[in-house]
Amino acid sequence: MARPTRCRKICAEPEYDSFRPDGLPAGKDVIMTLDEYEAVRLIDLEKYTHEQCAGQMGISRTTVTEIYETARYKLADSIVNGKNLSISGGHYQLCDGTALLCCNRNCKKADRTAGKVKDHTRPSMYRKEAGQMRIAVTYENGTVFQHFGHTEQFKFYDVLDGQIVKTQIADTNGQGHGTLSGFLSQAGVEILICGGIGGGAKAALLDAGIRLYGGVTGPADEAVDAYLAGKLGYDPNVHCDHHGHEHACGEHHCGENKHGCAGNESDCR
Repeated sequence: MARPTRCRKICAEPEYDSFRPDGLPAGKDVIMTLDEYEAVRLIDLEKYTHEQCAGQMGISRTTVTEIYETARYKLADSIVNGKNLSISGGHYQLCDGTALLCCNRNCKKADRTAGKVKDHTRPSMYRKEAGQMRIAVTYENGTVFQHFGHTEQFKFYDVLDGQIVKTQIADTNGQGHGTLSGFLSQAGVEILICGGIGGGAKAALLDAGIRLYGGVTGPADEAVDAYLAGKLGYDPNVHCDHHGHEHACGEHHCGENKHGCAGNESDCR
């Protein structure tokens, strides 16, 4: 059975939701969905890469590419063939300024303290330099944290020519497994080392192009050293078992509201 469509996060509904060629009568419409509109806004206006767009919208890079190409075709059809363009519908969730559903960039809905927008989601991160590989480890008190979906921190290791050149610790700020793969993708992570992880989260990491080494225990630094030496012990069939039975983390379904998604993004796949 096909997995349900994952809800796409968007910053806000457009201020202008319809465009009509001068003199064209009503009736010939092209409908662009709001998630398609958001992909065009992020990539063409904000100059995001497809990877960054995927991280912000909470979907895979391949899905972003499909949405973006569809949206660009609709724009061309409207302009070249003189059709009305309307923006409506789609499978999406609006930013609400909270840690879980914040659009993260120039967000006007986030809480304001002393006149400044409070950052709910992404900590400051060092930029990964060209040619470097970034490894992430689920992290707690120096060790590999054992439940991916509940990790409160990742430790990032930037590697060049087989040597660690920089490390940093990033808080997840309470994000659940439904958005952690996007968090890692936006951070430029290529390798994830963790303990337990569910099937849905594993699929999301695969979609994001992140290679997984699960079932790892012990000190985080030693795990990364072992990976770089080609000696890391891991379990390719690892699953999340923290409720006493296999819990496929991230395999939830969208509720129904006017946008087709529940208010909690972790309910959407």
